[in-house]
Amino acid sequence: MTQTPAVPSREPLHPQPPSPTPMKAPPSKHRELTLRLLTAAVLVPSVLWLIAQGGYWVLGTVVIITLLGIRELYQLLEAKGARPLWGVGLTAGGLLPVVGYFGNEYHATILMTASLLAFMVIQVGKAEISQALASISGTFFGVFYVGWLLAHTVTLRNFQSVVGAKWGSEAAALFDPNAGAFFLTFCLTAVVLCDAGAYFVGRAWGRRKLAPKVSPGKTVEGSLGGIVVGTLGALVCKAIFDFFWPELSSAFSWTTAAAFGAVLSLAGMAGDLVESLLKRDAAQKDAGALLPGMGGVLDRIDSALLAIPMMYYLLLGFTFLSAGFR
Repeated sequence: MTQTPAVPSREPLHPQPPSPTPMKAPPSKHRELTLRLLTAAVLVPSVLWLIAQGGYWVLGTVVIITLLGIRELYQLLEAKGARPLWGVGLTAGGLLPVVGYFGNEYHATILMTASLLAFMVIQVGKAEISQALASISGTFFGVFYVGWLLAHTVTLRNFQSVVGAKWGSEAAALFDPNAGAFFLTFCLTAVVLCDAGAYFVGRAWGRRKLAPKVSPGKTVEGSLGGIVVGTLGALVCKAIFDFFWPELSSAFSWTTAAAFGAVLSLAGMAGDLVESLLKRDAAQKDAGALLPGMGGVLDRIDSALLAIPMMYYLLLGFTFLSAGFR
């Protein structure tokens, strides 16, 4: 009797687990730095050209930046659940640089007061109790934080005429009619180079965190490096103006320039930390994505929002003392 050959047993097939979905690699730091430098290469010459033109060029640019900045801030507020009053907030904020150009601080104060009253009346008219406090305060904060602070750009560029309106022709004679171009360029140079110095020094030697809960990437070493680089940058700016346009920078001594540069660097870092605080509270990495490698408009002007008013009021004090002792 023929036996059927035994069929060799096979190992049971076990399905293999699906291969994990590849994780999306985070953006390369090198690529981010490259984008940042390319954006700066476009922005820096454009800003310098606008400052040199002055007048309506500066006013129009400041109005546009103000509207974009308020828009990004209101989006941060909405991420927190607030309901800002977009229309009246953007209108009031956009008008502040215009009032600063054609009027003075008194007119700007009237506009700020009127806008706050308008916010309250409009909120009452909406008959919404929930989020009323956040809506009114958030809307007004956007007008003040972006509109009011950034409006000082216009008055700083027209500083000689502002001094003449405040204290007369004798005080205005301290400055060239276009000295505001130097003052605004000087301020932005200190702020931008402080930011760059803090970034590169922090990456190379940063060890101790400056404000870990607010901005974990910032270090004490980077901040000190930023102050040094910002101050040196301000001095280089004065040297360039002294060589090419000495009539614009002649009112500043080297000691004054160094002191102003250091204070402006500190103010710029404080402005950067304030905006980082707002973004962290809203759980957002950037305020926007308009500028490649730099985030949004607020991410770019955060330091200048405090430094430009600081420069303006330091100059007022400097002018008062200079005119008083002459």
